[in-house]
Amino acid sequence: MPSQHTSSLPAATDTLMFREAAEAADAIAAQFAHNADVVAALGERLRRTPPRFVVTCARGSSDHAATYGKYLFETRLGFVTASASPSVGSVYAAQQHLDGALYVLISQSGKSPDLLRNAEAARAAGAHVVALVNAEDSPLAALADTVLPLRAGPERSVAATKSYLCSLAALLQLAAHWRGDAQLLEALSRLPQALRQAWQANWSPLVDGLVDARNLFVLGRGLGLGAAQEMALKLKETCGLHAEAYSSAEVKHGPMAIIGPGFPLLCLAQPDETGAGTRAVADEFRSRGANVWLADAAGELPLVDAPDPACAPLLAVQSFYRAVNALALRRGHNPDLPPHLNKVTETV
Repeated sequence: MPSQHTSSLPAATDTLMFREAAEAADAIAAQFAHNADVVAALGERLRRTPPRFVVTCARGSSDHAATYGKYLFETRLGFVTASASPSVGSVYAAQQHLDGALYVLISQSGKSPDLLRNAEAARAAGAHVVALVNAEDSPLAALADTVLPLRAGPERSVAATKSYLCSLAALLQLAAHWRGDAQLLEALSRLPQALRQAWQANWSPLVDGLVDARNLFVLGRGLGLGAAQEMALKLKETCGLHAEAYSSAEVKHGPMAIIGPGFPLLCLAQPDETGAGTRAVADEFRSRGANVWLADAAGELPLVDAPDPACAPLLAVQSFYRAVNALALRRGHNPDLPPHLNKVTETV
């Protein structure tokens, strides 16, 4: 299983992934301060002239952030939010009826041709285009009506970490200002410190349990589904572990047929209305002999108390990043250099 000699691998605290993920709390605090005026102005505009609906467009980790944004906008604001397939605009060149829509693109580099073509098409169709982008001087930023800089700073590890968390934070700040939600805005002021605590959480049982694993399901639901998707991707790209993310409801519609004794599952219990159902699914699979790790306030993997339930996915992912970095090294992989992958992926 190991892909490299362990003697050639860095120490866990010396990887770029470790160092960059550890910077997330400070990056988010700086982002909140830097973006406050532009987000407040956008929130006021959206209250004054509400969009007909919301569309997100992204790939990879950024698309997992968009999944989070969908549940955030739908549960906190009541706006139907759909994920646009980039190829509809970039390959099929099919015109979409987007007049009056809010079109949110999420990207680290802001250079991928498919996202640029969709941004151009969305503006031409009458949408208000918002770009959440780390590279403020990127082509995508130049195309957008409103730019929300992620402010993650340089990220050299191929595996995105702080830029993903900064994407979620930007969506949170937007939702709070759009709703005019003083309670959520106050919770955001406490989020960076909660992220620092989450970075210290002990998820070593997951690391120890997955050293020799071949397959894994990661389960979440609602606001936690995007976090499950992000975790599954990181397990694939940094650890060479085949991991698939499912809703803790959707997993019962077919995929659970392969869950039997010894099958590994990582379950994220979001601290809201979906949490009890996820815990019940975890108990059901554990009763079948599956190896279950539950991320919960009282589970095998501790979750830091969230200032608001919408903050919980960020905290879970932050704890996970430290664990997956250690797991990759235990399995003989360098998490900074996944095979066949580049930091910037430009798709058409």
